[in-house]
Amino acid sequence: MIDRAGLAEFLRRRRESLQPEDVGLPRGQRRRTAGLRREEVAALCHISADYYSRLERERGPHPSEQMIASIAQGLHLSLDERDHLFRLAGHHPPTRGATSEHISPGLLRILDRLTDTPAEIVTELGETLRQTPLGVALTGDLTRYTGPARSIGYRWFTDPAVRTLYHPDDHALHSRVFASGLRSLVTLRGPGSRAAHLQQLLLDRSEEFRAVWDEHEIGIRYNHVKRFLHPELGELELTCQALLDPDQSHSLLVYTAIPGSESYEKLQLLSVIGSQQLISHTLPNA
Repeated sequence: MIDRAGLAEFLRRRRESLQPEDVGLPRGQRRRTAGLRREEVAALCHISADYYSRLERERGPHPSEQMIASIAQGLHLSLDERDHLFRLAGHHPPTRGATSEHISPGLLRILDRLTDTPAEIVTELGETLRQTPLGVALTGDLTRYTGPARSIGYRWFTDPAVRTLYHPDDHALHSRVFASGLRSLVTLRGPGSRAAHLQQLLLDRSEEFRAVWDEHEIGIRYNHVKRFLHPELGELELTCQALLDPDQSHSLLVYTAIPGSESYEKLQLLSVIGSQQLISHTLPNA
């Protein structure tokens, strides 16, 4: 059963404990609210301000598990806090570990501060959970995919359009890295895992994957440099650094360029292009 009073109080306390800079929002002037405003939390959770306000006032419909998961992420809750929120709402908490998509508050705080850098948070299967605005400007919105196509490895072998984002001389290496990484995951997670399901889908649908898979390669990695092909800026040579959250098996990938290089200058231009695209998408009749 839902504990409406407990849910409302917990949401209110967590909202009031967060500051705008904790979640990547500007503080602005004349802020009188203790912590975040309700409408700010609603925007972070991708729900209406009216719906969220009713939860804090012990009103409204019984929130679904999907809604509670969105609120937990928007409020930057820890795993223990997320599980508590689910129980208050009358739901069983989701599983933890490799299959969880709840991003840790620490990883989110780092991502929120990377305003001038392409970056993304991905699962161990290469499913993008969050991107910075510059990350979207570089590769497009990778969070829009559903089903097995959420995995970059699956898209790589089943959607030729994906490869246009990367230098053709690197395509063979990408294929080997994806197959090698998936093989390690299948061994680690077991035959009933999501990794094993993805393996079988690719064996059924991609002749190239079958050929690379049959090589039984393990430990194939990039040399920390990836070459992207942007439709307006051309080639960008970027260094990829990864920060791993071992509890959730999520990785924060950050792409940077050597200062003074041509790619560095293109990243500066990319930030302008990304800002213009964001403005055009928010203007009426744009």
